[in-house]
Amino acid sequence: MQKQLKELSIDESVDIFRALGSKTRSRIIELLSTHELNIGELSAKLGLTQPSITKHIQILEEAGLVVSDYVAAPQGTQKKCRVVFERLVVDLAPKAPIDEGFAEIEIPIGMYTNVSPLPTCGLATREKFIGLLDSPVSFFLPERAQAEIIWMANGWVEYVFANTLPGNSHVKAIELVMEVGSEAPGYNNQFPSDITLWINGIEIGTYTSAGDFGGTRGQLNPTWYPDNMNQWGSLRTWSVDSEGASIDGVKISNVTANELHINPWSPTTVKIGIKPEAKNKGGFTLFGRGFGNYQLGLIVRFRHDDDGKPLGGNE
Repeated sequence: MQKQLKELSIDESVDIFRALGSKTRSRIIELLSTHELNIGELSAKLGLTQPSITKHIQILEEAGLVVSDYVAAPQGTQKKCRVVFERLVVDLAPKAPIDEGFAEIEIPIGMYTNVSPLPTCGLATREKFIGLLDSPVSFFLPERAQAEIIWMANGWVEYVFANTLPGNSHVKAIELVMEVGSEAPGYNNQFPSDITLWINGIEIGTYTSAGDFGGTRGQLNPTWYPDNMNQWGSLRTWSVDSEGASIDGVKISNVTANELHINPWSPTTVKIGIKPEAKNKGGFTLFGRGFGNYQLGLIVRFRHDDDGKPLGGNE
């Protein structure tokens, strides 16, 4: 089973925090994060009895943090344990009211609709680089649909999300989640870049990435991917609601959701790029499910309610 990112509401996290509220269980998670272990192996490493380890594992299983399988052994069977998640992210915001709709769409990094890259640039699947490095034409090869990382020293990339919300929906807020960093030749942990986001052609605001991070490998990166290239990014959430636009809760502009004209059964475009007048032109790297530290593509979330208008718009 591939380990993955898990996003939790504050209510959903209670049982997990309770399960991790033990030094022994925290140590078990640390041990299992590197490889599977059976009860006897955990017992030997922690210096505890097997019945005690079994009880701790049961608590972790009930919290959904560990899964176990019984496998054949020289003397009967043994219980093999492994962790489920590589990372847990807790959303401290309150859950949406029951009468508020919520829709989420994820697009692979390579499924862009238009792109204008400038070297240094490139893209790759989990298996290989696509085309030639630093060749913009590589971004138009058919294999680009399987890309799970793209980078460019300047330029932009645009995605279209199929908005299939009910016809009488009114979008109250939109969120965009991405793992993103700068783009330097090789990597450079101190290489700022002003990365701007547009939704439906309207500029939302700019995020300054601190660098093109490397030196330690991204946890999801395939083994063939070179150590001397960009390894991972920062997980950022862009939000636009009735109060304005923000990144991770920090306000960046006064653009509101109503100004974006996000309508049911109409495409929603998202453009990410470097403005010509940007102070820090350090490019950008987008990490998909197979690269970096977070197992996700580009995610858009719509929060909406029913405005009372029937499908077709007649009052």
